[in-house]
Amino acid sequence: MNLDRSFWKNKKVLLTGHTGFKGGWLSVILSHLNAKVFGYSLEAEKQSFFNRTNLKSLINHYEGDIRNLDEFIEYERATKPEILIHMAAQPLVIKSYKDPIETFSTNVMGTVNILEAIRKSCSIKSGVIITTDKCYENANIKRGYRENDPMGGHDPYSSSKGAAELAIASYQKSFFSKELYKEIGIAIGSVRAGNIIGGGDWSNNRLIPDLIRAATSNKIAQIRNPSATRPWQHVLEPLSGYLFVAQKLFEEGPSGSDNWNFGPTMKDIEPVSKVADLFCKSWGENLSWKQEKNFSLHEAESLSLDITKARKTLGWVPKWRLNYAIDRVVDWHKEEMQNKDMLGVTLNQIKEHFDDN
Repeated sequence: MNLDRSFWKNKKVLLTGHTGFKGGWLSVILSHLNAKVFGYSLEAEKQSFFNRTNLKSLINHYEGDIRNLDEFIEYERATKPEILIHMAAQPLVIKSYKDPIETFSTNVMGTVNILEAIRKSCSIKSGVIITTDKCYENANIKRGYRENDPMGGHDPYSSSKGAAELAIASYQKSFFSKELYKEIGIAIGSVRAGNIIGGGDWSNNRLIPDLIRAATSNKIAQIRNPSATRPWQHVLEPLSGYLFVAQKLFEEGPSGSDNWNFGPTMKDIEPVSKVADLFCKSWGENLSWKQEKNFSLHEAESLSLDITKARKTLGWVPKWRLNYAIDRVVDWHKEEMQNKDMLGVTLNQIKEHFDDN
């Protein structure tokens, strides 16, 4: 499974959310593929993948808010991208309980603004909108959720992403259909991924960052819901899938069913407790965890994705098993603690994953 370097060379890609964890990794991948990357995002957190890898020196960096439609359209018209990948979001479940208005305004209306900008664009041919595995109406079913399962969500974050998917589907049918493709030449798709891990994620209330903070402060990690089951995967897995989707839409146009799940194989859909144990073992230094008491906010107990469609239509399959992915996260952060060149460390992991020579 290799990305098509010849396709991405010199492609102009507008990436929202490039100062975030996933957006930062995707920026490095695209730069490695010799694409011309234009990033549009809020200012990076002081402790962030963006700052630690000095991404500002690697790509075209612009600070803006996707909730400002006029400003975003002005930037899109100035840069004239061929591909747009929308990753900007309020991505945290716990934060969505604390600030539901910001969550809905960013994740729903922010997404609608991106769709409007694509609709009015004179240069974009392919648009990929990233949502989440939590966009599905969660019924704690045993099988993985499929792309045509109902949208929903209990908490504000999940609900906002389900609503964003409904908006995407509406635009696909109303403005970016197969019938209209000959006239407008634009195709869009949505992509949904599971619990993503990787070096450089310092987000609050996420398992791996919480474990890293405990490890670097010699504390016992507090884990909210050890029995919850999630589809764990290294950040490089879904990002490669997003690029496959972008290329497919660019070259083939809309299919009428342009949404994909990206997740691990069933073997790596594991409870939080198992992942915490694997991380503690990989990190060493007597790192341990215990269950957090008095946590009352709702979180889905079971969640997994069916990735059959991505395998059959894109030829995409996950590459790194969970234990290996965790080892790569530990390696990244231990290198970071030694003040290594983290852009170089990141590139080495990218090259390993994509079997670069």
